[in-house]
Amino acid sequence: MTQYLSILGSTGSIGRQTLQVVEQLDIQVVALTAGENVERMAQQCRQFQPELAVMASEEAAQALKAALNGQNIRIMHGMEGLIAAAEYEKADTVVTAVVGMLGLRPTLAAIAKKKRIALANKETLVCAGELVMQAAKEYGTEIIPVDSEHSAIFQCLMGSSDRNEIRRILLTCSGGPFFGKTPEELKNVTKADALRHPNWKMGNKITIDCATLMNKGLEVIEAMRLYELPLDKVDVVIHRQSIVHSLVEFCDGAVMAQLGTPDMRVPIRLALTYPKRVHNPAEPLDLLTCGDLTFHKPDEEAFPCLALAKEAARRGGTACAVMNGANEAAVALYLDDKIGFYDIPRMVKHAMDTVPFVQNPNLEQILAADSLARAAVMNIL
Repeated sequence: MTQYLSILGSTGSIGRQTLQVVEQLDIQVVALTAGENVERMAQQCRQFQPELAVMASEEAAQALKAALNGQNIRIMHGMEGLIAAAEYEKADTVVTAVVGMLGLRPTLAAIAKKKRIALANKETLVCAGELVMQAAKEYGTEIIPVDSEHSAIFQCLMGSSDRNEIRRILLTCSGGPFFGKTPEELKNVTKADALRHPNWKMGNKITIDCATLMNKGLEVIEAMRLYELPLDKVDVVIHRQSIVHSLVEFCDGAVMAQLGTPDMRVPIRLALTYPKRVHNPAEPLDLLTCGDLTFHKPDEEAFPCLALAKEAARRGGTACAVMNGANEAAVALYLDDKIGFYDIPRMVKHAMDTVPFVQNPNLEQILAADSLARAAVMNIL
């Protein structure tokens, strides 16, 4: 169980919810990192008194220093600071909740220091899953998934040590705000529509990914890496209620599922307390009032991002890094109102078709593929 915690991305949705969980547990926060939100970081520092606080830029770091007015907290910035927080000697667990490829280097740094990784940054495994999992094996590092779906799979597999017993993993997907809509109906959906998720409260980037179903495509790849399974053993089903968080079908026909209310603090709590389960003061799931539980096949014609992610998984190599980098760049443009909803998959496909492919890439080649994919998106813009 965690005693000393470092949180990478403490001012984001997962970071804030992690701190809510920490308030209920006997855990000391020793390091926090954030982007540019100085006001929220200052509030967190005053409340949790970390020994290290990191901001994205030097300007934000200076502003934080002024806001804390001489408190005994070391302040750093940039990638150097992120890695320092990931490697922080006192921390036994690192929550990686930064968004995008930014989380890759600090996650690898934390693995090398044998920290427990509470993984909420799916891009790390999507883009460099082979490198990350190999490093985890080499250093004997625990990776505990925080995503609700992968936490569900992790829990379903607690009693199974033989991966050959798995027939398939079933990742559930809410379907986002546009479930059931046709391609024609989706052409002109607005950013406000896309950010209106029916069940979960999350950051803007992941909420858009849920609207396009790219988030589920990323999770398919993440499941392949975490559980060392081929693509044909990972399926997706639409489950609108977000009560069944994922399922595992075993070779004998048994299917195990993990159910719960749609509350990210549940998987966060488990990642921090594993192998123990501790009391959760939140209201538990009530099967008598949660309504019917339904399941549907995803529509990959209306939501081509899911198909693009699967294609990247089939190709392997740098294809996943290209797909992810292009998606991050395209979603940022969509959030800035510079492109339309279907421009996101169009730009991702363009990058996947044009960026040179490398099989069995090293870290530098993965980072280069990410940069080239972002450039390809800007070129088509």
